[in-house]
Amino acid sequence: MLGTYYYHEIIRKTIIGFGTLFNQIHIKHQGEDGSTTISDMRVPLAYGPIQKFLARIRQQADLNKPVQISLPRMSFEMTSIQYDPTRKASLTQTFKAVSGSNLKKVYLPVPYNIGFDLNIMVKLNDDGLQIIEQILPYFQPAFNISINLVDSIGEKRDIPIVLESINFQDDYEGDFSTRRALIYTLRFTAKTYLFGPIADSSEGLIKKVQVDTYTGDSVRGARREMRYVVTPRAKVDYNNDNTSALTDAISATDVLIPVVSSADFSIGDRIIIGNEIMYVKEKPTAVQLYVERGYESTSATEHLVNSSIDKLTVADDQLVEPDDDFGFNESFTFFSLNPNGDFALDWSSDVPIYTLSEPNFDTNLL
Repeated sequence: MLGTYYYHEIIRKTIIGFGTLFNQIHIKHQGEDGSTTISDMRVPLAYGPIQKFLARIRQQADLNKPVQISLPRMSFEMTSIQYDPTRKASLTQTFKAVSGSNLKKVYLPVPYNIGFDLNIMVKLNDDGLQIIEQILPYFQPAFNISINLVDSIGEKRDIPIVLESINFQDDYEGDFSTRRALIYTLRFTAKTYLFGPIADSSEGLIKKVQVDTYTGDSVRGARREMRYVVTPRAKVDYNNDNTSALTDAISATDVLIPVVSSADFSIGDRIIIGNEIMYVKEKPTAVQLYVERGYESTSATEHLVNSSIDKLTVADDQLVEPDDDFGFNESFTFFSLNPNGDFALDWSSDVPIYTLSEPNFDTNLL
């Protein structure tokens, strides 16, 4: 697998996100009466090591020279990258993600901590205190920023930025002509995730999800209690079965609809006329259906005579595509003990008691 090129720019995005937190820090200087603002300055922020800025300050100590780095100033830099075992994911190696109409296979992200130093350089201690007080209250000790880690699959996560420590240094040596620099160093850790390569999956839309729940402390002897199954539920007729047709026009409020024949319909069927889904409640006669209109969040509308009536069946469910508007079929199966009446060591020996189905769970997966 090594040698497959990919670049999600996650570390770069984390650096940019961290720096963005501090690019709107201001300091103000008041007059002697305390009510008049003499100056309002946004503190410059740059990426780079503190030693670089201190060297330039020392080399250009004369405040009148135009090549002077003015204070106050802030700089930040990435100082470390370290694996975080406390946030290790499960043993599953991949998961599926949707990108447009394509299903992607994505390796589970790996948790890494990225260390940052934020350096605050000021000439006056009051300037440093103003800057510090605009930063510290937001970290208790973490502040979350939202970063779009992988654009191609829309993987967006909240990344905690944790304030680890605060150090203070008064960089002042020599006589009164020597430039003074007060330096505050704030150390942070960004708890981010690194993703591996993303590959196209040939499996298409996931057609079935099954979850079994067990009770008990023993891994081998735990008894299965319930099985939850979800499958896609079509909201469009894909196979154009043309089961029947209207023998008369109907309004948006009619619930007794005239059909050529009701023989091919059953109570509980979903039918669709145009874009409206209906639910068959009863079959009063051989040429009538009693239905619930505007089923599954569709709109009840007028329909003309001879409009085609199609059934939405399992065959339609199998033809659902990732970009389609679809719902879900849900079922809950509850299990008893095995036929011998004792706890089953062989999980397959559990006996289903009954199954509940929820056919109208209508949340779009996409």
